[in-house]
Amino acid sequence: MDKPVADIGIFGGSGFYKLLEAAEERAVETPYGAPSDKLVVGEFGGKRVAFLPRHGAQHQLPPHKINFRANLWAMKSLGVTRIISPCAAGSLQKHVKPGDFVVCDQYVDRTSARCDTFYDGPITTHVSAADPYCPELRKFAVEAGELSGIKIHKQGTVVVIQGPRFSTKSESKWFTAMGWEVINMTQYPEAHLARELEMCCLNISLITDYDSGLVGDVEPVSHAEVVKVFGENITKLQGMLVKLLALLPNERQVCSCSKALAGARFG
Repeated sequence: MDKPVADIGIFGGSGFYKLLEAAEERAVETPYGAPSDKLVVGEFGGKRVAFLPRHGAQHQLPPHKINFRANLWAMKSLGVTRIISPCAAGSLQKHVKPGDFVVCDQYVDRTSARCDTFYDGPITTHVSAADPYCPELRKFAVEAGELSGIKIHKQGTVVVIQGPRFSTKSESKWFTAMGWEVINMTQYPEAHLARELEMCCLNISLITDYDSGLVGDVEPVSHAEVVKVFGENITKLQGMLVKLLALLPNERQVCSCSKALAGARFG
């Protein structure tokens, strides 16, 4: 590709499209099948940005049916080097309250049977996941959140469950006892696939509930409550993204993400 169509990719709902200037839709083919939907490319916060609704424009794809490989490949094919990956998430700790944002630095994978690598051979490739989220992007995200007046947690671990069901109380109790802060259904393999393509990845978890209700002594999470709280806070997220994009340098900074394949391949 002679010139990138976009440098920054954002996985988000269709509500983000209204923020784009001079937007155009792009249908992208990938070796892994179709992405969740058409990508929308335009100007946002002074940057060239590609948006893709993770679950499809009508939210028709449950988390375990998302074609994560196609989504990340489509972004890469447009020239994207930095991925911003906001998501609705539950809290596993009392100090992380609904309405708070968490800029996660780690994940724990509890999914099963998801296509989670681009490297099925014949060259064996082991990409490190020790630091799955870009430290440089995380710094800018924290600053953007603070400038936006949002209660933001500078780090946290998200445990990624298979879905589409929510956790049992026993599972939730286990996750809380492990000290993990956030629970979600989509961060894996999304974050790791971005790293395999040497893209920087940033997660912003918007806390909507207290998972099974044990920590907050409330009713267990319901889909209706997640949608309600996420909708109430989407404007805060959009405002934070505007500030974040304004803070980001036009060119990504040198970090380990851009060298993820160095020393990872045999042969």
